[in-house]
Amino acid sequence: MITSASNSQVKQIIQLNKKSRERKKQGVFLVEGLKMFSEAPKDRLVKTYVAESFLETEDHREILQGISYEVVKDAVFTQMSDTLTPQGILTVVKQQEHTLEQWKNLSDSPLFLLLEDLQDPGNVGTIFRTAEGAGVTGIIMTKKCVDIYNPKTIRSTMGSIYRMPFVCVEDTEEAMGWFASQGIISYAAHLQGKKYYDEEDYRGGSAFLIGNEGNGLSEHLSQMASKWIKIPMEGQLESLNAGVAAAVLMYEAFRQRRSLTKL
Repeated sequence: MITSASNSQVKQIIQLNKKSRERKKQGVFLVEGLKMFSEAPKDRLVKTYVAESFLETEDHREILQGISYEVVKDAVFTQMSDTLTPQGILTVVKQQEHTLEQWKNLSDSPLFLLLEDLQDPGNVGTIFRTAEGAGVTGIIMTKKCVDIYNPKTIRSTMGSIYRMPFVCVEDTEEAMGWFASQGIISYAAHLQGKKYYDEEDYRGGSAFLIGNEGNGLSEHLSQMASKWIKIPMEGQLESLNAGVAAAVLMYEAFRQRRSLTKL
């Protein structure tokens, strides 16, 4: 049992929680809680830590059957945790990232998101979760987006981080060039769009471009889009939250594709 905060493993976990560079160096990230532990692919589990009190519950002991784990004194576990109310289980998981090449011929009518420099962990996590629900093929993120393995982002994905394929690219040109090579039509939500978002056809290969929370899409990326679309809004609003806008667009594409399968 680990009983001291000066233990080298405890120090390593704290570093992994705080530093993106350390997570990248080791190729791992941390997840907390029963749900995130239960849904994690077993072949990607590196090490699991449980608070001493966690083992007092029979169901918890059963969940750990066949899993190698380290018991940690409750007070020390609290220092390892990134949450205010730790659930008593923390797991180190291997990172996994896809490449654009792996996505070739993945689907006859793929649906992608391109996230440009999003900074809010909650937004990015919510987008991942919504994308899984809407049947999105994959998510592409620019290198200036918030670290997908940030603990706050991980929590916001609610497990979708394990199942939603994603790629990080150096710049938007790389992603847009790949879309063009695959015959994928890209759509930018823009105030000057000539059509509303629900007047376009997304049943073929499509990609939605989602911009930074504060600045929206850069002019450079907007100009590279195949088409501009707009989301109607009442009142004095100029734009929606990035996560909300992405959800509106993804689920319109999902609606159209569901209608196609019913024909």
